[in-house]
Amino acid sequence: MSNAAALLATRGLDVADAAYLERADQQELALEEHLRALVARVPRLRPRQRQAHAFAASVNALASEVAGTEDAGLVALLRASCFDMRRQGFSDTLVARAFAAVREASARTLGLRHHDVQLIGGWALLQGRVAEMETGEGKTLVATLAACTAAAAGAAVHVITVNDYLAQRDAHHNEPLYAFFGLTVGIVGNGMSPAERRAQYARDVVYVSNKELVFDYLKDRIAIGGTAAAHYRLRRLYRAGSEPELLLRGLHVAIVDEADSVLVDEARTPLIISETQPDEHGSELYKTTIDHAARMTRGQHFDITAHRDVSITPEGEQFIRDATAGLGGVWTSALWQRELFEKALSALWCFQRDEHYIVADGKVQIVDEFSGRVMADRSWERGLHQMIEAKEGCEITGQRNTLARMTYQRFFRRYLLLAGMTGTAAEIAPELRRVYDLEVFRIPTHRPSRRQRLPDRAWPTASERWEAVADRAAEMSRLGRAVLVGTRSVEASERLSALLSARGVEHTVLNARQDGQEAEIVEQAGETGRITVATNMAGRGTDIRLSDAVRDCGGLHVILTEFHESARVDRQLFGRCARQGDPGSVEALVSLEDEVFTRHAAGLRSLVAALGARSGAIPAWMLSALVAYAQHSAENKNARLRLATLKQDRKLQALLAFSGKPT
Repeated sequence: MSNAAALLATRGLDVADAAYLERADQQELALEEHLRALVARVPRLRPRQRQAHAFAASVNALASEVAGTEDAGLVALLRASCFDMRRQGFSDTLVARAFAAVREASARTLGLRHHDVQLIGGWALLQGRVAEMETGEGKTLVATLAACTAAAAGAAVHVITVNDYLAQRDAHHNEPLYAFFGLTVGIVGNGMSPAERRAQYARDVVYVSNKELVFDYLKDRIAIGGTAAAHYRLRRLYRAGSEPELLLRGLHVAIVDEADSVLVDEARTPLIISETQPDEHGSELYKTTIDHAARMTRGQHFDITAHRDVSITPEGEQFIRDATAGLGGVWTSALWQRELFEKALSALWCFQRDEHYIVADGKVQIVDEFSGRVMADRSWERGLHQMIEAKEGCEITGQRNTLARMTYQRFFRRYLLLAGMTGTAAEIAPELRRVYDLEVFRIPTHRPSRRQRLPDRAWPTASERWEAVADRAAEMSRLGRAVLVGTRSVEASERLSALLSARGVEHTVLNARQDGQEAEIVEQAGETGRITVATNMAGRGTDIRLSDAVRDCGGLHVILTEFHESARVDRQLFGRCARQGDPGSVEALVSLEDEVFTRHAAGLRSLVAALGARSGAIPAWMLSALVAYAQHSAENKNARLRLATLKQDRKLQALLAFSGKPT
């Protein structure tokens, strides 16, 4: 039995007989799925906080002992504790000794000493839980406790981030600590060759983004092919060198940073590895369809629901027949006609430039809805991407042929030990329990929060809102505060930028067009009078460090300009200020024309607008009720979509999804 298998054997897992160690795929009956859904909504007893604080106390009790220990002694202490874990698992006694050694080594190598709530966070990770910690509480350092311990015990540890930048940043920052214990650190990023990836995954602790990791796992599945795993291993044993080498060395321990984003927000669509093939229909097919669809009238020829579903009316069907009369090929099929025009109308009406995608270097590049970042080498499938390219006048790329596919839900459930960290998990705790069997463990802050929540305000139109936001940002800047304005899209950030420029107000814009300068922009965002206009990318994973002058003036002021479908994303943005006891304030300045209201609370929105027009202002309690209703409706819909994706993944071979290309 391998070190990792021995270490995790106490968890009672059904381990797959695969090319490397991973949990067997769970096949659930319909009744079992139904029961899991019911149980997930039953409140569980909160994990025993007393046990967690007793664990932190036991680590503290070892502090004086390890402080007087030489470097070699600390290494020996960690190794001895982790060796015993292979027989006893992650018992509190052994983990406390390991954490004491890691904390002392961190102080010596990084100049950072884990405080008590970080010790509890690391303990929660090794318990296989999601540690919910407020933003700014040092989750990056928390991960080193669990990563060092699990890696020293022989497990392959993957620290999973939301993008390559954060993977590189965290790995480089923590590498001296890992090196102290003789542990090697790997970094996997876009553009690496298979040989480079294999070498990085062979190291003890690997920092990698979620998409790179899943795609590499799919490449391994392609390499194995349809051969039974046991036969594959036998062939490798007796025919060394004749079989393709795999990239990963096992799915042992996963520590997922920003777990809500990775495990939930990005789980609505499966990841697909595909190959690009010449489109047998040619680019003219898409251009012709877009040209004809652009002449169709909404409400007469077609309708679009609040959920962006396109339905063609009988009059629209007649329009299509007339427009394609005399055309041969696929146009002779009524089924093809409907599918092509539905895709074209969706491209024209449901996917907007600088909101859902940008055009850069003559290519359509998808923008992630939750992070605001460009998703390199991803495309929509089943002709939608080609329709958008035709709409924007870009070169039409070839169609994609699916080679392998997997949902995040199926992939992460294959880890022998899955854990995560995030500042916002309470809202999705039932879904984490149902899908991943993960319990959320709420961890208190190291210092009391000094964040001030100012009253939210709403305006009838978007134009009025943007004028108010520009005035408010300029006002706070003049007071010496640093200001962060969060927007939902590239278009919105640039619209606000134009208003600020017209007022002669200096500012910086951070969106998908400037993501290469993210580190530099964020580093300067805490300076006196600085205004940073950013999409949601500003809400994840990076610290805005305040100057002393800004701290004395009241800290960072955050302005939310549009509520997101998920309240968690709003909380992430608000969490950019008042970290680690710093002062700060937040407020929401929104419009009743915002998409979250028009799509998910149209009826209530109309009522609020009418009452606001009559009284001259929208009461705060009424706005709060509207936001709560809209976000609840949106979250329920998105949760149903994620569960449907998981079920379809077991049955379907093709689904509208992002696709990635092998490197």
